[in-house]
Amino acid sequence: MKVGLQPALGDINVDAAQPTSQRQLAVSISAIPEEMGRDVPLNLCLILDHSGSMGGRPLEMVKQAAQRIVDRLSPGDRLSIVAFDHKAKVLVPNQTIDNPASVKLQINQLKAGGGTAIDEGLRLGVEELAKAKRDTISQAFLLTDGENEHGDNDRCLKLAKLAADYNLTVNTLGFGDAWNQDVLERIADAGGGSLSYIQQPEEAVGEFARLFTRIQSVGLTNAHLLISLMPTVRLAEMKPIAQVYPDTIELTATQEAGQYVVRLGDLMVDVPRIVLTNLYLSQLPEGLQTIAYLQIRYDDPAYAREGLLSEKIPVTANFVSPYHPAPDPQVQKHVLALAKYRQTQIAETKLQMGDRAGAATMLQTAAKTALQMGDRGAATVLQNNATRLQSGEELSEADRKQTRIVSKTTLQGE
Repeated sequence: MKVGLQPALGDINVDAAQPTSQRQLAVSISAIPEEMGRDVPLNLCLILDHSGSMGGRPLEMVKQAAQRIVDRLSPGDRLSIVAFDHKAKVLVPNQTIDNPASVKLQINQLKAGGGTAIDEGLRLGVEELAKAKRDTISQAFLLTDGENEHGDNDRCLKLAKLAADYNLTVNTLGFGDAWNQDVLERIADAGGGSLSYIQQPEEAVGEFARLFTRIQSVGLTNAHLLISLMPTVRLAEMKPIAQVYPDTIELTATQEAGQYVVRLGDLMVDVPRIVLTNLYLSQLPEGLQTIAYLQIRYDDPAYAREGLLSEKIPVTANFVSPYHPAPDPQVQKHVLALAKYRQTQIAETKLQMGDRAGAATMLQTAAKTALQMGDRGAATVLQNNATRLQSGEELSEADRKQTRIVSKTTLQGE
């Protein structure tokens, strides 16, 4: 596998007469397969809530979804299963699946009962994944339908960060309407995974299948974006870097040996990660000027190689006078995706503070932003919720969760 790394400025032209100019830099990062590539085994852990509230059809559909995953494993893939209520247990220890029927039987024996301790389930899941993390694609699916009533949410976040440090990815799946969207989103963001919403029990099989297909496309792991800025360039001070595709996530840049380092996690073959960086450029002479260099540090599990470096790619801007804009429509769409997410967050904060009118206004703004970028599905959800608030209705838990999901996801460029 090789790394595909493509930068694009929101406007490559910069006014050479201005002391300072602001530019958005979009960076697309993906794994590119080689002709004679090797298959990398999956190392998957299912961390499943079987508390009392999962009783009946919810748990039955989750068990069916887990059994379908067993069927899709390839020879050499590894699976572990952790089940939790107010305590956690390892249902299936980390192993290659030589007897799928036996594993399915163990899944089928799960019964609903007890409370919810997400952190204990996550702790055991991380331990199981860590047993076979070397030279594998290591991922967890953490599913819950409730609050972490018997656990500690801060501990969940620490465990997710620990998983990421060990090159393990944590995806979260909220089931039904009673789960805490803030907690599950923070776990997924810290764990380098995605947040999914299973509103109806019947959706469980499809959502597990979608996530499984996504992790099958992972080619490289433990990727970090390295950004070297020229002396005349600086990052914005507030929230300078975010991922905008396939999910919107606020990212953190740390400084290391004179450059900024941003953890990305796994790189997929078919789905690029797109990162948006907010830069300020000082005045430079007319002509093409290099403003930054980009590089990816990554691991290639197919060949048991770690800390590899991609080719270093320059980012150039064209300083012109008089200035005439040359906007990149695709970067503008990425900017709108981030704006939609942040506007929705502001709306949620206002709603929590009791400012219904302010929340409705921000949801309307986010709906217009979604419409601008061609995301009609998100625009409909956001506008409908704004209308409900304006008419004096309360937003249901389902409404709030759907709002969060459509704010984080976006269509890829058309």
